[in-house]
Amino acid sequence: MDYFLGIEVNHRPNGSLMLTQSKYIRDLLSKTAMDEANSISSPMVGGCKLTKTGSEDFFDPTLYRFVVGALHYATITHPKISFSDNKVFQFMSQPTEQDWVAVKRIPGYLKGTLHFGLKLEPNFSTKHYSVHAFCDADWASDPDDRRSTSGAAVFLGPNLVSWWSKKQSVVARSSTEAEYRSLALATAEVTWIQSLLTELKVPHAPPVIFCDNMSTVSLVHNPVLHSCTKHIELDLFFVREKVLRKQRQVVHVPAADQRADILTKALSPSNFVMHRSKLRVVKKCCDTFHN
Repeated sequence: MDYFLGIEVNHRPNGSLMLTQSKYIRDLLSKTAMDEANSISSPMVGGCKLTKTGSEDFFDPTLYRFVVGALHYATITHPKISFSDNKVFQFMSQPTEQDWVAVKRIPGYLKGTLHFGLKLEPNFSTKHYSVHAFCDADWASDPDDRRSTSGAAVFLGPNLVSWWSKKQSVVARSSTEAEYRSLALATAEVTWIQSLLTELKVPHAPPVIFCDNMSTVSLVHNPVLHSCTKHIELDLFFVREKVLRKQRQVVHVPAADQRADILTKALSPSNFVMHRSKLRVVKKCCDTFHN
């Protein structure tokens, strides 16, 4: 297979695959008259906080929805834009001029990374697959309703197989609660992947989930069910049960090594490039793959 539903598949002699959407993105740039625009170093300005107020309504909501919907499909091979796409997606009902400015920046970034894509490698080095995930949360990051943003990246061996960036459904009262809700989501996804591997009789080690919040990791291993945690008891017991059965490990990871950071907030160009490579998003070259 070389091309499927806008996804280009580049095969390598060592069995690796490179998934890109170069043609799809070029067509999108042409349809939006942005093919002559300058490329941009990151899909969203570092620290950007979009809000429903403070700007006039955008004159063409249909155009806004078309571009944002098209960008959403591009996240299949560009997980690096998942956060920015999720953020502008939240203003589909009544977009403003400042929202449109944020949207236009994403295709501008993709133009400069047309030949970047998702690298997938075969598992020759070990008989057992490792499943590990990174989860993160940006507490009270939405200025309109103070809800937090969750993000997670799940890896099967060296390959990124699942990821998301989404606003949490309720307001978290603390950063620990926001992180724990993100951890519960990651646990559910890892549980599904583990179940699939078991059904396919694929040998794999117990999954490991990395979290950069020490309070959340401590709560997993030493739950204290008092008034401060009663409102998240379901998530608490769900994750705790997996840990007690040794079906899951929850480990602290330094914030600098948190691969899900790019899925929860707008980063500076230098930090964005650093985290992009951690998601296995690399440049397609003629002979080898380079970060």
